[in-house]
Amino acid sequence: MAQGTHDFAHDPRNESILINVNGGLVPRSEATISVFDSGFMLGDGVWEGLRLHRGEVAFLDDHLDRLFEGARAIAMDIGLTRDELATRIRDTLVGNAMLDQEGVHIRLMVTRGIRSTPYQDPRVVVSPATIVIIPEFKAPLPSTIETGIRLFTVHVRRGDPAVQDQKLNSHSKLNCITACIQATQAGADEALMLDPQGFVATCNSTHFFIVRKGEVWTSTGDYCLGGITRSNVIRVCREQGIPVFEKNFSLTDVYGADEAFVTGTFAGVVPVTEVDGRVLTQGRGAMVERLQGLYRELMDRNVADA
Repeated sequence: MAQGTHDFAHDPRNESILINVNGGLVPRSEATISVFDSGFMLGDGVWEGLRLHRGEVAFLDDHLDRLFEGARAIAMDIGLTRDELATRIRDTLVGNAMLDQEGVHIRLMVTRGIRSTPYQDPRVVVSPATIVIIPEFKAPLPSTIETGIRLFTVHVRRGDPAVQDQKLNSHSKLNCITACIQATQAGADEALMLDPQGFVATCNSTHFFIVRKGEVWTSTGDYCLGGITRSNVIRVCREQGIPVFEKNFSLTDVYGADEAFVTGTFAGVVPVTEVDGRVLTQGRGAMVERLQGLYRELMDRNVADA
């Protein structure tokens, strides 16, 4: 059975969580939005996935930077300041008695608000932005971190930024969903996606790296989301003197790599053991294990400074 980086063990505590809908905490079973909401109707909004670590949201400033930048890019008024939004996130965690817990993941979603009629023009919006915060007891499976995942290269490409800029973390994720479906039907865990020129870009929900002769390679970033974990892995490589390059490379380079891995907020650094049936490693390699440790240390430092 396929095992993606977002797989997790069921936690019965999630059945009774309180979800923040526009500033009010409501039980999971009662958390609703309008059918006229811009996110439901058109995928019009931006979102962030956040990880609670030692009582603080890891890399919160970076996530808020990306959220507010995305909102500005689509001319959407979030309606709260950064500090007000950070307070609302913390109030949600306090309301769920989560601040002293590990293994908490938060989905923060902001849409343009309620429309008066089903139509794409933002001028028909008749409410402030809709802000939903869903905190869950959800940690990556240890087996995912240790034994890794398998990727399949799909035909769905990362789009030209003139069509839909892949740097925008919007609710419109249909290209990633179709990529995920194709990879799953091929028996893999996640999809590896190419850019319009045929170079390796990213995965459907994570960022992709390879290791060749002691060097760490990732894409140029031109056709992928500005990943927080991706940038932090690049950061720790540079801090530790590990050669790291953002560059164009092809599937030939991937098939001949010594190791590969993906990054994301939910699971951190996850080994990739197989790409398109080519076995790269059995479990995690030495570089991946080292980067997992360095990333955890960086996260520790970040929350300690919060």
